[in-house]
Amino acid sequence: MKIKILVADDEPKIRQLVKVYLEKEGFEVIEAGTGKEALLSYRVANLAILDVMMPEGDGWLICREIRRNSDIPIIMLTARSEEMEKLMGFDLGADDYITKPFSPSELVARVKVILKRTLNNDEKKDAEIILGELKINTASRKVTVKDMELSLTPKEFDLLLYLSKQPNRVFSREQLLEQVWGYNFISDVRAIDTHIKNIREKFSTLTNKKYIHTVWGIGYKFEN
Repeated sequence: MKIKILVADDEPKIRQLVKVYLEKEGFEVIEAGTGKEALLSYRVANLAILDVMMPEGDGWLICREIRRNSDIPIIMLTARSEEMEKLMGFDLGADDYITKPFSPSELVARVKVILKRTLNNDEKKDAEIILGELKINTASRKVTVKDMELSLTPKEFDLLLYLSKQPNRVFSREQLLEQVWGYNFISDVRAIDTHIKNIREKFSTLTNKKYIHTVWGIGYKFEN
């Protein structure tokens, strides 16, 4: 079965360009020209590429709505490159962010990197990392604390998993970008801070333990 990618952009030429490159790599593309169309289509997609500026619901709104019901990876596609808007996208649950004009080849590369992590079937079935009350299932990509499920975005899961596999080791933000995102993602490493903040806030609803600790002036480490 082909992997389905939702491409939501109000510019037909952009949708067609992205579609050609994605289909060349064997993906099936679902097109949406408005936010409303995107909301009707995302449930059958394995990944969503959302333009920020769309009629009938902008990309921020669609990202927020998708995150209420799904953990599929989301890439924001926009002509805007302001730092605060990038961080806002991550805060809403976006996994990646690419600005126009962009290289279609780069976009496809990012799609493949994200899908390789989220659809990886090489992990042993039901393989679990058990750290006291915290359980991370690498096959189902589910995290539980005290047997209560923690709802994480794909990138939040990847970040937690990477840190938990090497407890007490301190990683710089640059190292985490390189290892978790897998490419020269963005110049502002504060995207890491946003993801860590989101993970901590979600943990705080279930436990008093922080798990991910800040090492001032260096980066972050995982402690059970």
